[in-house]
Amino acid sequence: MARTAGSGIRPTIRMVAAEAGVSTATVSYVMSGRRGEGGPGVSDITVERVRAAAERLGYRPNQAARAIRTGRTNTVILSLTMLSDPWSLSVIEAVQKAAAPLGITPLILGDADWVKVLQSHDADAVFVDAVTPEQRKPLEGLAARGTTLVVFDEQLEAAGFDVIRSVAGPGCTLAVEHLLAGHRKVGCVVPVRGERPPAGRRYEAYTSALAAAGIDLNEDYVGAFDGTTAGAYAATMRLLGRDDRPTALYATTDYAAVSAINAAQRLGLTVGRDVDIIGVGNAIEGERMSPSLSTVGPVDFFDRVARLLLKRAVDGGTQVPEVLDFPWQLFVRESAPHRSAANRLY
Repeated sequence: MARTAGSGIRPTIRMVAAEAGVSTATVSYVMSGRRGEGGPGVSDITVERVRAAAERLGYRPNQAARAIRTGRTNTVILSLTMLSDPWSLSVIEAVQKAAAPLGITPLILGDADWVKVLQSHDADAVFVDAVTPEQRKPLEGLAARGTTLVVFDEQLEAAGFDVIRSVAGPGCTLAVEHLLAGHRKVGCVVPVRGERPPAGRRYEAYTSALAAAGIDLNEDYVGAFDGTTAGAYAATMRLLGRDDRPTALYATTDYAAVSAINAAQRLGLTVGRDVDIIGVGNAIEGERMSPSLSTVGPVDFFDRVARLLLKRAVDGGTQVPEVLDFPWQLFVRESAPHRSAANRLY
């Protein structure tokens, strides 16, 4: 008679082996998530029988013991600066999907001070979405110590870690040009730091594209906000609440564009008809929402990042680090449906 979870007896690997009618070595192999890497010929039927027995017994592998034995934790860490950003959520979704078949658990770190955490916590691989100048030296130190890192940065070179390079400038220009093909009154929703005026490549793409079109910058059409979704919503309400409002908005991130769409709808405007809105990042949420978000972004970004991160987690960072460059593309959807001749790769 099979023992069941909740009996008060902590199930062991020997109990699972007896329940499934296999050896403890087979149970260990199946529960390790190593199938597909070569090894004993364990059939799919046996795998299912072992997993079903483990489920009935409530057996869970001892991760600490496994880490000591194999040198692996079966975890990856995702350091994401803004968890509410659709871009961050897209990274999480892609990694979770790729990690599940491998038996690897993603751990989410919503803290920009990732250096302190990584100095005291181990994982098979780590994705870092932002590196400040002050963090570059500690980053190199972590890589030298053996931490397997995949870093999102436009300027870093692969110095002991992989670099995801996705240069936004040309794509942002493409977004503004798309709006300018059908509008003269184009506003901008852009985050700022403290009391500083708007800056950065994504904002410069806006001002440069206006200048190239012979349009003077109207500072009343610049909706600076504090970097939060609520701030982007409030900035858009101010812009679109004007008597002489912009007829199109360029948001320098997809999360700001989503907030802008919500604000426009709150004001009774039909997005894609009364006002066009475009974002930056090509987050998965943008395509799924209604109206779907026009945006610019790298092609096949999230799945490729997830595949690289999980590959590094499995191979233990033994491969030569590389730089992955991504082309950017304009994705024309319902929020800014006008089609321009500039729909091309950059």
